[in-house]
Amino acid sequence: MGRPDGIRVKNEVPMYYLIPQFMTERHDAMNMVTVDIPVEPLRQYMNAKRREGVHISHMALVMTAYAHLAAEFPSLNRFIVNRRIYQHTDFKISLVVLRPGASANENTMSKLSLTGEDTVLDVQRKIDEYVEKNTAVGEDAATGLDKIMKVFVNLGPLMNFVGWLLRFGDRHGLLPQALLDVSPFHASALMTNLASIRTNHIYHHVYDFGTTSVAIAMGNMRDTVKRGKGGSLEVIRTIPLGVVMDERIASGHYFALAFARLKEMLANPVCLEQPADTSNPIK
Repeated sequence: MGRPDGIRVKNEVPMYYLIPQFMTERHDAMNMVTVDIPVEPLRQYMNAKRREGVHISHMALVMTAYAHLAAEFPSLNRFIVNRRIYQHTDFKISLVVLRPGASANENTMSKLSLTGEDTVLDVQRKIDEYVEKNTAVGEDAATGLDKIMKVFVNLGPLMNFVGWLLRFGDRHGLLPQALLDVSPFHASALMTNLASIRTNHIYHHVYDFGTTSVAIAMGNMRDTVKRGKGGSLEVIRTIPLGVVMDERIASGHYFALAFARLKEMLANPVCLEQPADTSNPIK
């Protein structure tokens, strides 16, 4: 049976079909790594754009780079459900929305649609529109997710049954498009900027429910040591990204190549002013 949010992957090497038979849950297949992004190239680029009267955030740079990365490395946009491999039909990032004046427990989640054609200027504009739309407060500002969650909670004793029904529907591609559109669990990646609340990066779990195969948490800047020319050690300022991956969607070598490319993009942020290069996607 097909899914409205994914296309079944065929003609892949046998390993990719066998692994989900033994690691049946997403949490069972989590790999974690920290990717340290040097701050100086980002700072220089952001300052140059500021002199032009253009605001660019760290989050916009990281998000654009990852959207371009998924366009160049399309297997990053895969997911496993019911032991089957699918390719997402679009590229959406789930984000935690911090509402001003609200308590820590009154935040919500929503999604941002991106493509490899989006430049960093496009992504910054989408983030600004997203923040304006989702950080309002009051009943009228409730997101689609907020409204659905309220309905489920009000079901009382039926909530367990509805939860089972949702999990069953997700496994078999039966969830309605309207629910998939608002569900933060059905996305290409989850991103959170913990530096915005002055917190260190974490390794955010990937959910068993839904289709999100990668979680990226950006934390406070920190000093890291790298080996320079001649074997000397130097301290550089970096932004750490805590990355959690479902290893069933791609090999470790594929992930290593992908995140090396991510660092390459962010070392030269001006390249993000152009659409992603999809002339030779990495299989």
